[in-house]
Amino acid sequence: MSSAPNHGSVNVTETGLPGTPVAGRFQRVFSHVRVENLVAGLSGGVVSTLVLHPLDLVKIRFAVSDGLELRPKYSGILHCMKSVWHQEGLRGLYQGVTPNIWGAGTSWGLYFFFYNAIKGYTKEGRESELSAVEHLVSAAEAGILTLTITNPIWVTKTRLVLQYNADSTSKQYKGMVDALVKIYRHEGVPGLYRGYLPGLFGTSHGALQFMAYEELKRDYNKYKKVPSDTKLSALEYIAMAALSKLFAVATTYPYQVVRARLQDQHNKYNGVIDVIRRTWRNEGAIGFYKGIIPNLIRVTPACCITFVVYENVSRFLLGKK
Repeated sequence: MSSAPNHGSVNVTETGLPGTPVAGRFQRVFSHVRVENLVAGLSGGVVSTLVLHPLDLVKIRFAVSDGLELRPKYSGILHCMKSVWHQEGLRGLYQGVTPNIWGAGTSWGLYFFFYNAIKGYTKEGRESELSAVEHLVSAAEAGILTLTITNPIWVTKTRLVLQYNADSTSKQYKGMVDALVKIYRHEGVPGLYRGYLPGLFGTSHGALQFMAYEELKRDYNKYKKVPSDTKLSALEYIAMAALSKLFAVATTYPYQVVRARLQDQHNKYNGVIDVIRRTWRNEGAIGFYKGIIPNLIRVTPACCITFVVYENVSRFLLGKK
């Protein structure tokens, strides 16, 4: 199965050329689309982002801490948060929150939207459960589609989070829309898609997380001798989400450092290989794991909140329908 038929199926049907089965597959995928999954995922992403955005700001500032003089120096998570609070107050801790809400809400909404449609298409006409590999592939395809739509939002978030109060020249963006316009005006479409390549690798993060989450839920329900789609308690969803997130973060974190550095406006790299080479040369292996502690502290509860909200909202909406 592949997500590639997207545009190709339209061309086939409009031109009348052979290959209509491609269009048929495209239509069958969309027969599994549920707006409820989009709304539920968006709700989970927005709630978790509002609660935990300050930790995301800390994570990004640590991820790009490569020794440039203009960057503030922090000794730890609490020191970073206190410094930002003293200099800029609550508003400083929520720099970049607008694109983060848009990005997280849209990403989670689209991810669940695409993932459930692809998963439904893959399972169509089958009695058996999907395998771990099929869950992995479905989640990876959903991740690629989601990233392609949302990457410009993540670039603006990174730029806004990296506006340091001590350096007046770096305060070049007034907000999300202003950042989008200026990035496009000065850097074009490539500027809006900085970090896209490591982001594509990052879809493996979501794929591994969803695979682990699905497998944990299924095995747990088998252990309890109940149907695999049985509703779990909030605490059980939290446990499954936390374990799957920890597994995914531990496996794929370095790509987030590479991506953040490519999107950083204070340093120039000539691509992914240049980031990897310079980070390794100047900081060693530990450089690829900068910010992982605040990241784990942030993403684990964020994931738990997102999945609990998603599972309950989707069941409510789909049950109501």
